[in-house]
Amino acid sequence: MPCKGIARPIARISFMKTNRPNRFHLKSGFTLLEMVIVLGIIAMILGGSIFAMKNIGNAAKLKQVDADANALDSALRMYKLNAGNYPTKQQGLDALVTRPTSAPVPKRWEKVMDRLPADPWGNPYGYWFPGRKNASEFEIVSKGPDGQEGTEDDLSSQDD
Repeated sequence: MPCKGIARPIARISFMKTNRPNRFHLKSGFTLLEMVIVLGIIAMILGGSIFAMKNIGNAAKLKQVDADANALDSALRMYKLNAGNYPTKQQGLDALVTRPTSAPVPKRWEKVMDRLPADPWGNPYGYWFPGRKNASEFEIVSKGPDGQEGTEDDLSSQDD
């Protein structure tokens, strides 16, 4: 039985260094296999995003064709206001930049554009008057990505 009035000694806890690893420090890095798996996942994500962005570039080129067709449409309508008629197929879109010398030579001609735009694939736009689908209107045509006229990828201002 403990005696009253006598203080018990306080137990001292000693921290001894041991050669055993602490359970929290068993694994202190990534293995080669883990690194390869992570890099493989990153490569798959990048590959998928690059593939998806390819279609975004094509959509932007199609929008550029629409924008160019609208600009050429406005320029051709301005030409008609000045000259009285649209340029013929033989005069082409060049009539917007330089005065036509072939018939019908316009009596009142003004330069409507400084230069003609090329389509997003670097080809000149084609011009038909009368249009192939609607003979009462002109038609502006892009040869499309393959650069060949008369193929399925051609883009026309008379397409719906």
